Amino acid sequence: MLSLPPSVKVFLAVEPVDMRKGVDALASVVRHVIRQEPMSGHLFVFRGRRGHMLRVLFWDRNGWALYSKRLERGNFHLPVEVAEGCQRVEVDAAELMLMLEGIDLRGAKRYARWRPPNAENDGRQTVAKA
Repeated sequence: MLSLPPSVKVFLAVEPVDMRKGVDALASVVRHVIRQEPMSGHLFVFRGRRGHMLRVLFWDRNGWALYSKRLERGNFHLPVEVAEGCQRVEVDAAELMLMLEGIDLRGAKRYARWRPPNAENDGRQTVAKA
């Protein structure tokens, strides 16, 4: 099981990406499409056009890491419904691990998650909508 600190986010690109792209081209997609800083330490996940390949790009303090997985049978699916015009979806590490196992999460029931209070909501506790 992948264990990531809570500060690390996982972003999935909604639109398929050419799987021939390397680190530099995928970092450009992160900047211009996902609108995040690729060297932030977060994980950025891309699906191939045919749906059977995933790539995970991340910066690990002193260099780029690129993980690829191709399913021999079946396809990778986005774990949630995506709103029109949305370019990215944020998921947690557990959902990413299930996706990498080839499990289709589209029908999974998600409960609202508790999030700690922060400065943005005046110290009140919040419940994130799943």
